[in-house]
Order: sequence, then C-alpha cells, then structure tokens
Amino acid sequence: MQALRGSERFGRQVAAYRFMAGRPAAFAPMPAELHPGVKAVLTRLGFDRLYSHQAAALSAVLAGRHTVVATPTASGKTLIYNVPLLDAVARDPHARALYIFPLKALAQDQFNTLVHWAGQVDDPSRAPGAAIYDGDTNDYQRRKIRRAPPSVVITNPEMVHLALLPHHDLWAPFFRHLQLVVIDEVHTYRGMLGAHMAQVVRRLRRVCDHYGAAPVFVCASATVADPGRLAEQLIGLPVTTINESGAPQGGRHLALIDPEESPSRAAIQLLKAALSRRLRTIVYTQSRKMAELIALWVQEGRDPQAAKVNVYRAGLLPEARRRIEARLKSGDLLAVVSTSALELGIDIGDLDLCILVGYPGSMTATWQRSGRVGRQGQPAGLIMIAGQDALDHYFIATPEAFFQGRAEAAVVNPINRTALAAHLVCAAAELPLAVDEPWIGLPAVAAVVAELASTGELRTTADGLQWHAARRRPHLKVHLRGSGLRHRIVDPASNSTIGEIDDLRLYREAHPGAIYLHEGVTYRVETVDPPHQVVYASEMQVDYYTRVLARSDVDVVQEEARHDLATCRVCIGRLRVTDQVTGYETVRSANGRPMQRIPLDAPAHVFDTEGIWFEVPAAALRAVTAAGSDTMGALHAAEHAAIAIMPLLVLADRNDLGGLSTNYHPHTGSAAIFIYDGIPGGAGFSREAFVRAVDLLHRALQVIERCNCDNGCPACVHSPKCGSGNQPIDKHGARLLLEALAPPPATAPPPMPATPPAPTVVTCSRRNPQQHHYGVFDLETQRSAEDVGGWHMARKMKMSCGVVYDSRADDYFVYLEKDMAALVEHLSRLERVVGFNIVRFDYQVLAGYTLFDFERLQTVDLLTLVRQTLGHRLSLDHLARATLGATKSADGLDALRWWREGRMDQIIDYCREDVRITRDLYRYALEKGHLIYSDRQGIRFRVPLAL
Repeated sequence: MQALRGSERFGRQVAAYRFMAGRPAAFAPMPAELHPGVKAVLTRLGFDRLYSHQAAALSAVLAGRHTVVATPTASGKTLIYNVPLLDAVARDPHARALYIFPLKALAQDQFNTLVHWAGQVDDPSRAPGAAIYDGDTNDYQRRKIRRAPPSVVITNPEMVHLALLPHHDLWAPFFRHLQLVVIDEVHTYRGMLGAHMAQVVRRLRRVCDHYGAAPVFVCASATVADPGRLAEQLIGLPVTTINESGAPQGGRHLALIDPEESPSRAAIQLLKAALSRRLRTIVYTQSRKMAELIALWVQEGRDPQAAKVNVYRAGLLPEARRRIEARLKSGDLLAVVSTSALELGIDIGDLDLCILVGYPGSMTATWQRSGRVGRQGQPAGLIMIAGQDALDHYFIATPEAFFQGRAEAAVVNPINRTALAAHLVCAAAELPLAVDEPWIGLPAVAAVVAELASTGELRTTADGLQWHAARRRPHLKVHLRGSGLRHRIVDPASNSTIGEIDDLRLYREAHPGAIYLHEGVTYRVETVDPPHQVVYASEMQVDYYTRVLARSDVDVVQEEARHDLATCRVCIGRLRVTDQVTGYETVRSANGRPMQRIPLDAPAHVFDTEGIWFEVPAAALRAVTAAGSDTMGALHAAEHAAIAIMPLLVLADRNDLGGLSTNYHPHTGSAAIFIYDGIPGGAGFSREAFVRAVDLLHRALQVIERCNCDNGCPACVHSPKCGSGNQPIDKHGARLLLEALAPPPATAPPPMPATPPAPTVVTCSRRNPQQHHYGVFDLETQRSAEDVGGWHMARKMKMSCGVVYDSRADDYFVYLEKDMAALVEHLSRLERVVGFNIVRFDYQVLAGYTLFDFERLQTVDLLTLVRQTLGHRLSLDHLARATLGATKSADGLDALRWWREGRMDQIIDYCREDVRITRDLYRYALEKGHLIYSDRQGIRFRVPLAL
C-alpha cells in the first residue's frame, strides 16, 4: 500500500486511502446445556472457548428459538449450526437436519467440514451421517438416501422445491424426525429468488407440521442491515438476531483508485505488483468475460508467477472448480480472478489482498468480498478500482461514504403475488390447503387462493373447506431463480444448449439479431421460438454489440400510501407495467458509437409490481424551463440518477429496477417520476426506498453535482439499460429539478404500512334470477349424428321438439318443427338464453331452418363454461347428480327411439325435464357462484362459474 501511494505512476490515481484498525476477539464460555460428548468433540477440534456471538447463538438455538446470525466472513458461523446438530444426535439418534445452501460448491464445502467433525465423536454409532442430495446426485444414490436418510441431508432450494416436498411421502421418516433446518447465506435470497424461497420455506413448514415436526430454523448471513427482519420475512417466524461479532479482525488498508486508463488495465498492473510481492490475491470482476481477459493478459506478460493465477467463474465444470478451490486453500495458487462465484463462504484459505474491478453494487457484497482476506487476523488490503458506473464515481467523489459504508437492507417480499400464486398451487398438490390454516388466514394469501379457485388452478371441495391442485405436478413449471418460463439458448451447429434465459428478459437480451456472450465466445441470435421455449444463436465474430430499444408504460393499479415532502409528494403502490421492445441498435465495440437501428416486432410484456412515484409540481418544471433546460430531459436524467443510486439504500442491482419519467401522467395529473421493482409481484425494494425517499433525492442530487462531465455520462445520468438510448437527457435540468424537489434531510420519513393491502380479486358475479329476463332452452332431434355423417353435420339432424323455460312467465313453452319461426322469435326476446352445449349443438340444429344470427343472443352455455374452467367436459347428468342430487329421466338415444315410434309426449316430457335441470343448475350457479362435480376418487369439488 505504501508502494502504491508512493508510485509515480499510480500515486495520482489513488483517490482516497484509509487504514482501519483491527479489533481483538471477544470470547465466552461454552453453553452449560451442551451435551458432554459434544463438548469433548469441540475440545478435540481446538475449541476450548467460543466467540461471544457463537455462544449467544448456540444458547438461543439449543433453547429452541429460531435464530439468524449475521456476522462477517470467517467468523465461525458453521459451528453455530453444526454444534446443535451434534447435540441433537447425541441425545436422539433419530434426530434429522436439513441444510440448504444456495450453491453446490457451498454444499460440498460444508459436507467435508461436517464429515470431519463427525469423525471426532467418541461413539461412532452416535456420529451424525451426512449426504448431499442435489442435481449431481445419481438416481441410485437418491433412492438410497430416501430409503435411509442420514442425520443430515445437504441440498439446495431447487431440490427442496422439486424433490423433497412433492414426494414428501417418500421422505416421511425424515420429516417426522426433523429437528433442525439450516438456511445459509440468507442475504442472497432477495428479488425473485427471495420471493420464491419465502414460499418454499412456508411449504416446508406445512409438510413438517403434517408429520408432527417443528424444527428450529437457523439462518446464517453476511452482514446486512436488519437481518432479523430479513429472516422473519423469509421463514415467516419470529427470530432471535445475533449480529455483534466476537471474531477478531486484523487491520485493513482500503484504497479507492480512479484509473487513468481502463479499470481492467489498472487491475492487471496491480495484480502483477501483488504477484511480485507474493501477496495472495483475489480479483473480483463484474463479468465472466472480464475475468477471463484479465487472467489472459497477466499470463501474456510472461510474469514468472503467472502460472499461479487462475480464473474461477460460473460455467466451469465441478471438478475444475474443486481443483481451483483446493489449490487456493493449499497455497499453491497465488491469485484467482473471479466473478461473484467466490463471494460466498466457500473455504479458500487465507488471502492478503482483494481487488474489486468496479463497485460490486452493494456495500454488503463489498465487505463480504473483502472478508476473503485477512482471515487469520493479519493486516490485509482492499482496493476498489472505479468503473464508469454512477455509484463508482459517487464513491470517488465521496470516499467517506465508502469507508464508512454500512451494509444495505436485504429485503424479501413474502407475498409477491407471482411467486405466491405459483407456490400455493404446489402446496395444494402436496397436501390439500385447508381453510383453517394460519397461512391461508392471511388476507393477501386468502385473496390469491380465491383468485386461483376462480380460474380453476385450485379446486375447491364442495363444502368449501379445502383446496386441491388441479394439476398433479405443478412444480415443474415453477423456476425459483427466474420469473417466468425458461428458454434454452441453443447453438444449432452443435445442437448444444449454451445457456438459459427467463421469459422476462427474453426479448431484452436474446431478441433476433442480439449479440450474446457465453464463456468468452460471441454468438448472434438467429431466431426465437417462444412456443417451444428455444432461442437459436450461432457463433460469430463481430466488432459490435447490441443495445435494446424499448418503451414502458405504467398504470397505477392501487395507491397504498403517500407522503408530502417539502415541495412534492411521494407515493407507493401497485403498478401495471407494459414493457415493449421496439428494436435494437448495433454499437461499435471500439468507440461505443451507434451504427444502425433495427426495428423489432416483439410482444409486449405486461406485469404487476410495486413502485414509488414522485409527483412533480408545475413550479419545479417552471424553474427548469426558466434556466433554458428541457423539462423532459430533466425528468429523464433525474430518474436515471435516482435508479443508479438506489442500490445504496437497498440490496438491489440497478438491473433489478425499472423506471419511467413523464411530463404528464393521468393518475397524478402532473409530471411524475416512477421507480419500480423490475420483477412481477415486486421484490420489496420500492417499499424500502419509500421510507428513505428524502435520502434517495439527496443522493441522486449528489451524483449529478459531483460529476465533472458537461452534459451527462454513465457516471451520473446515462443508463446502460435505457430503452430510448439516453434521449432526451438534460443533466443541468435534472440538477435544478432535484434541488427543487429535495426537502431538508431532517424531514421525517413517511409512514409505511407493515404489510401491503390484500390484492383486489375479481369474484363471480351474483345475479338475482328475478332481476333479469332469461330463458332456458333445449331441443331433441329426429336424427342421430351417425345418421347425418357426424356431429359437425348438426344442421341436418332436424328438430323433433324444443322447450323454452321463460323466467318472466315462470312457465315452459313447447315448440314443434312447424313452430320454428315462433321459437326463434321467443329466443330473441330474452335478455339471456341458457343452455347446455347450446352453442355447438342446439343453435347448429336451428341453423338448418333459419338465417337468424344466433351470435346476436346473449348466451350462457354451461357446458362451455365448465370446460373452460376444468379443461374437460362434464355431462349434464354428472353435474345434476353432484350439484342437485337429481338424475336425468332418459338420454338422447331414448328420444331418437321415441321419435321413430311416434311417442312425441315422452320426448316433450324428457326435453322439459332436461330444461328444468339446466334451469336449476343455472339458478344454483347464480346464487353460489359455482356448481359441484366429483373426481375419479369420488371427492366432490366446486367448479366456479362467473355468470
């Protein structure tokens, strides 16, 4: 660090430096309630005393309290959940635990640690066994684990969702004895993954309750603001929070670099200097391509230490990742260039220096990554090289904000409607949902259940006390790390899958003509095949990249809360976003200049989410105009600056957010700036930003004020994801606008409801049969479908008789073939015509006699409505038996035989009876909003009908 600051070349690039003194460890004795055998294991492992946070957490867990531990990297969090496991098994050999890790590498690392610890147990019969159950586990091993589950099953969220919960009956002994559930790295469960994970945990708790188990949840996290709230949102239970670390920390050198050349070039020079000093170094980049290039450039320089540098990123084969991890841990590697893949708690040994190529997007990630160095308490260094992003330059201009930066709040939206709806169906497929479940009793959940029941995705039992899933295995359609359908990206030359992309990002990142990068290889998207969920991309060398062009519209669905600031109003609520990709432009890689704009005909993507909006008063716009600035450009630039700085307030990436600025919005009646969560249902980011709206405005203003550019750049008001190509943009106008909007910093935060209101659900209408004039119609024919050549020839079947029940007359009217004109005239007088298969059959028979347009009639076809809801047909007799306890007096074949025999009275009686049954079913559906049917197992369900 001294050499860096004293360097003639690099010294002037050091924008700021700070030394943070270390701190000694704080110890506490082992909890007295620990089993003696476990204390002996800890002694053998070298733990004669514990860090204070370890002792506090163990006491809480052993007392049966759900606990979250949020302390820095290398503070010994593994001990906090392994010791309760050892204690449980020592007291009860049948005790079981479930360990959930977000990454396979973490699972492997913790498995090895647990095996080592178990090997220290005196009595091998009391030593906990462990097994990894994930996508790499073969079928034989999976069957073996299910038949005889070990003490600990180590897995990931996807396997809990797809394998354990849907097949819980195969895991019954495991769930029956489950005492401990560990969820590691809970700060990674945010955005859509967090919303899904919150529902997976609630489903897990339902299954445990079904088997009589009530496990203790132990959550481990990096340092985040308010970890207790995060854990409670995730698991839905109150938790004990431990966030004061007793682990020692060595002194730390921090430096901010404002590079004269590119950030990657500065990183290469710093890495070479570190290698020459034999400093064990980790370099974090923002992309896989950058990681590969930095390592390649170092090796091309023929540095004698270059062979001791390796790349670690997503996409490497598991054996390659294990090899690199082992070399790092042993000291064989001097340096590793990594993406975020090494951010989490994989044990890679002791390092000296951390270089960040660009700000990672959050202080939580910054301190998590820097926690990789100085793990043994020795002095360590952190260097952040600023990129072109607004946050990078914010820290260069405000270094104290970096050095004293606190971890952001990690937020989860536990009632994200998109995730909630998907997992309610999965939960009902696992175990029927019951009306008296506490989960279902929450207003927001109950509303979504009602909506799912109205669309037929959930089947309501006839008594209204339970809901069953309409599909047997809905789980396969739910992807935890995305927000929609997954599309494979295929190289047609090799017919191999090179990646996946979800529905939400499809036309933004993999539209026809898009340049797609994968493991350093450039591909051009040739075709997109949404029906088959495939994107075809061919390898191609090009000197340009692509940037999508799009427009967004925002409608306010429901305003939840508002707060008046000094000169403007901030609101929060549910928004409906229409995202329309209109085209893309090619940009030359060498200089960043646009080359060509190509239009695209892409489908609009519409989703509901949460967002905040600022109502901009006319006085603020007049101040912008008076200074000669463009009001639309000012609004647009202010929106970009606010979105760029928002990750300082919440643990979000700029790509997790969306925005819209307009000089007039119909909901506000004024100019407005909208910022919203960029995922369906909302992630909780906007709710956090609403409370800190004043801070958001002030920081956005600082970004603009402290940037030295003239007219706007990526460091202040340009956005790399702007759908209009950053046009129009007026930096100076944005400064004036934000100065007018930003109130004094001491302004009290707006009130925020604890939970959002329940979503509005469209329910079945209830019409009084006495308030509208309706008729119920049915007919019988002279000929069968076989006689005329098939059902599609219904015009030739000829009517033997028709019966109309008229609600106004409360009587039945009989029409014979000769009365056809009178029948049609009667039907045309009715406000509504009700029938059963009336559109595809009865009207088709009548069409053989008349040119009357039956589509003019307002028709209710009960058969069609039932089929639309259930996906299959039900007979009139089935519905009559299940709903009314009535049966048909005959069938169509009887009526045909009676016609041949000339028994018209019996035909009329039969037809009148069918009309009566159809009428009674209609009246029942009007009153109740549903009919009743039975499935193959004889369970009676409701079929909702909106009449």
